[in-house]
Parts: sequence; structure tokens; C-alpha cells
Amino acid sequence: MLVSSPYAAALERVPVREGEVRLLGSSTRYWDYGDPDAATTLVLVHGFRGDHHGLEPVVAQLDGVRMVSPDLPGFGASTPMTEAAHDIGGYGRWLAEFVAALGIPADARLVLLGHSFGSIVVAGSLAASGAGSADDRRPDDVVLVNPIGQPALAGPRGILTRLAIFYYWLAAVLPERLGFALLRNRLIVRVMSVAMAKTKDAALRRWIHDQHDRYFSAFSDRRVVLEAFRASVSHDVSEYAARVPERMLLVAAEKDDITPVAAEYRLQTLFPSAELVVIPEVGHLIHYETPAAAADAIRRFLDEGTTA
Repeated sequence: MLVSSPYAAALERVPVREGEVRLLGSSTRYWDYGDPDAATTLVLVHGFRGDHHGLEPVVAQLDGVRMVSPDLPGFGASTPMTEAAHDIGGYGRWLAEFVAALGIPADARLVLLGHSFGSIVVAGSLAASGAGSADDRRPDDVVLVNPIGQPALAGPRGILTRLAIFYYWLAAVLPERLGFALLRNRLIVRVMSVAMAKTKDAALRRWIHDQHDRYFSAFSDRRVVLEAFRASVSHDVSEYAARVPERMLLVAAEKDDITPVAAEYRLQTLFPSAELVVIPEVGHLIHYETPAAAADAIRRFLDEGTTA
């Protein structure tokens, strides 16, 4: 049954163009929203097992900027990388090359936005390019939404992370067909979705579950998923924070089960220049449940940057 999006009408007003670029052996598909000649370009990096659709509710709330949202290699419509592993180092290299491939003018403002696993990818990429080269294009500002601010096993639902590790381990050791089927098992995907959703709005919950049903299993093969999962639980943003000097906005959730809000306050202190906004009554699905609040925080942050 088709579940209507609460953000469809707003998104329909946003112009969108599709593109594709070859990077590290991946055919990377991306969606280019808004005014292509805008003074500010946001490059958005989605979370683990998702694709560009997950950040569209935030895209729908922002105007006056260009937003470029790729599918991570191996997920959505993008093919896996053949010249890099699907870990933080590999995705970090890919992100730097993707930004370069966009050809954003030197006098245009560049902002990187990472959600969840994407927050680790963004932070890791920037930390790795800290020494810089003549060809590096570092962002003017950075936004991390639902940042992974501490090791996953230390979160308030560490037991669920351990179960997830067992789940992905089992998917790896089973025969290919059975392992692939386990990774795409709709019941397990629904359990994950129910565990993350905090809203009491029944219609919104149905839509969130439908989004996970549609896009949470859009990956190319189990090798990519397992590599990316190991990366997601082996690293967090805190290990890179000190090497990311850019002006930073952290958009955190009061009820996040993966990184508790106390850890987000600590994460803020590790960056040279970071602001923290905590959205109440939401968990790890800010992009689905409270995209307008996230967009408001991002818009204010961007506006402040133009007057600083």
C-alpha cells in the first residue's frame, strides 16, 4: 500500500536535476536540488543503509541554496567502489573526489552536511585532508545531523548494537543467497524502524516504516553492507573532531538511542568551533520526524555565517 509523504507537496516545489559521475570505480548517482546558481551549495551525505531519499524532507524545507545529495557508493542507485574499501577511509576519499567533481566555483560557499553514518564520513574525510593540498576544496561550514558522537556500543541501547553485530556477522557467514535474504528481511527492517521512531503520530510512523521498507535494503551486495557496518560501529565523530577546524553545527536529538545527548554536549567541546542545537522529543530520525526544526537550525546557522 502506498503511504503518502507528509513532505511531498513541499518537495514538489523544489527543482531537481539528476547526475552521475565515475569516482573510484563507482558510478555515483546524485540529485541536484534548488537553484544551480545559488551562492551556497550544500553537499549532503546520508546514513547507513539509506540513500538520498532520506534527506529529502530536510531538502524540502530549505530554499535559496543548492543541495547536492548523492547515493553513497554501493547503496541506492550508486554502484560499489572498486578502487577503495567501503570504510571511513574509502568513503572519505570518495567524498573529497565527489566535491571536486562538482566543480563548485572558488568564490561560492560550500557546506558539507552529514547525517548519522554520514556524519562520520564527513568528519573522517575532513580530518584525513587536514594537511591539505593545492587541489583540496575544504568547506566553509559543516553541519552534522544526529552525529555519532561516541562508540556505538557505549550508547543507551548498546545491547541492540551487539545484536546488530551478530545479525551482520550471521549474514556474512551464511551462504550468499541466505545471507542476502537475511539482510533484506522485512521483519528485521521493521523492528529496526520501530526501535528508532519516537513520534506518536500514527500517520507519520506509517510513513517512516514505509520509507525504511522501500529504501533500507537498496544496496548492491552484502560485502558493501558488511564493510560499511563495520566502519559504522568501529568509528565515531569524536575521534576526528579536533582535526576539523571549520565552523560547525551539530543538530542532535533529545532521545537519540545511538548517541545520548550528554555525549553530544561533550562532542561539541572537541571541535575547535562548534554550535549544538538539541531538538526535543525526537530520536535518531530527525530527518524524518522533525525536518522543519532541523532546517530552521541550518538556515539560521547559514545566515549567521554570511554576516560573521
